[in-house]
Amino acid sequence: MQPHSSLTFLRLSDSAFLAVFDDLAALRMTVFYDFPYLYEGSVDYEKRYLETYARSKRSFLLAVYDGNKLVGATTALPLRDETPEVQAPFTVAGYDLDTIFYFGESVLLPAYRGRGIGDQFFDEREAYARQFDQYKLACFCSVQRPEDHPLRPVNYHPLDAFWTRRGYKRDGSLQSKFVWLDRNEAVETAKPMIYWTRKLD
Repeated sequence: MQPHSSLTFLRLSDSAFLAVFDDLAALRMTVFYDFPYLYEGSVDYEKRYLETYARSKRSFLLAVYDGNKLVGATTALPLRDETPEVQAPFTVAGYDLDTIFYFGESVLLPAYRGRGIGDQFFDEREAYARQFDQYKLACFCSVQRPEDHPLRPVNYHPLDAFWTRRGYKRDGSLQSKFVWLDRNEAVETAKPMIYWTRKLD
């Protein structure tokens, strides 16, 4: 593990997201272009996505800078403030949405991986959610791609083991479908998303 003392960590909430919108949108489009998301990003899609966080009074962003360059970011907000497609599986399963904190993306440029920043992303989001003394469960979702997907790199390693080490459990009964444009696709298609959860105790 390499130190990251040269990096700057900026914490933002609610409408302060707008100050880093352009940089965050560009970072998301860069990282998610690769497998497994294969995201052919657009500024319009990013604007719709990030506006959800800007509207939430309890949203959280941890931004990682190397000098003036945004190289990593992670987000979170109450599930109650998320979009209907994110809330739906929990509503159907009978969960109390007011007790759940949803963790959005964790994006980090390849050159900055392996320094413990991924753990810091989870540490800070979990601590942020706990401070409200209201949320009992943390959750996030990940895209599901077939093992034989033609764009799956030979050396690809999913993050399941890392998430499990962090105390999260995959719950196949909680699923959503998110729509975006894949690389080499002419039109947007729905992608299956599986949720992982952990008690915030």
